[in-house]
Amino acid sequence: LPVRMNHYAAIARQIRDVFARYTPLVEPLSLDEAFLDVSHCEDLFGSPAQIARRIKQEILDETRLIASVGVAPNKFLAKIASDLEKPDALVVVDPERVAEFLDPLPVGRIWGVGKVTASVMHRIGVVTIGQLRSISIDCLRQNFGDAGDHFWRLARGIDHRKVIPDRQAKSLSHEKTFEKDVTDLESLRNRLWELTEQVARRLRRTGQYGRTVQIKLRFADFRTITRSRTLPQPSDITADFWRPTRELLESALRSSRIIQGIRLVGMGISGLAEPLPVQQYLFDDPATAQHERQRQLDRVTDTIHTRFGATAITRATSLAASGRTVHDSE
Repeated sequence: LPVRMNHYAAIARQIRDVFARYTPLVEPLSLDEAFLDVSHCEDLFGSPAQIARRIKQEILDETRLIASVGVAPNKFLAKIASDLEKPDALVVVDPERVAEFLDPLPVGRIWGVGKVTASVMHRIGVVTIGQLRSISIDCLRQNFGDAGDHFWRLARGIDHRKVIPDRQAKSLSHEKTFEKDVTDLESLRNRLWELTEQVARRLRRTGQYGRTVQIKLRFADFRTITRSRTLPQPSDITADFWRPTRELLESALRSSRIIQGIRLVGMGISGLAEPLPVQQYLFDDPATAQHERQRQLDRVTDTIHTRFGATAITRATSLAASGRTVHDSE
């Protein structure tokens, strides 16, 4: 069927309107998914499970769509719960029975455990989350580096992150875990460009500017490094973020052996703030004019993405890296 991205965006707004009736603490994950913190809404709307049922019913009544909901004490558990019984899920995780809920699930349900990581876990005898919880933190660190602490916490259902709307966030970021370790610099650069576009688009949607750029790389041996750089001036322009992001990547890999492969890449922007007044000049300034052209380009690109989807317009290098056909015409 033909894609109708503008229609999907309109429906997504309807769904977000339903969320807003119950809590202002809504953290979007995608067009059709979000975390909601309803911990302070029980006196108004009932228990979290009752709120979930009401949200499901209102979405069905107003959009004729079926929603899946996970109700749990934290983001990690809620995400797993919402995925378990799709397409019409309402799974409630009892805070007193978290281990019982997690134990029988495959270890692949843990965030950050892809095919490659799962195969390593299988080699050390870990197939379920219950088995993962029985492994000592020292053993996990030995096999997975810094990620071992992350796996140890999630196996116990520990996730202290708060639900933070984009508008209130102190930073925005996206990560990509590869099914196969990437050893090609150009492919890695293109994936990082796509992440930079996504994060910058989210930033513009909040009406904020960002000042500090950060990248994250996880190698095949699970060693993880981060690098950051602060811009001279806060910005919301993709090109302003891409230049330091690309330079951080190339600098980080000069001191690392990419031949061993990269299994995860991430990009983030922090130092978020409202835009500040800008000094206006009597005469045209070439640098300022170029900056404004980049800002207009971002606005047009954002509009196209909103109406027609994230793949409607992209860089030719990204298409080439993904193996899709690139046409050249006049």
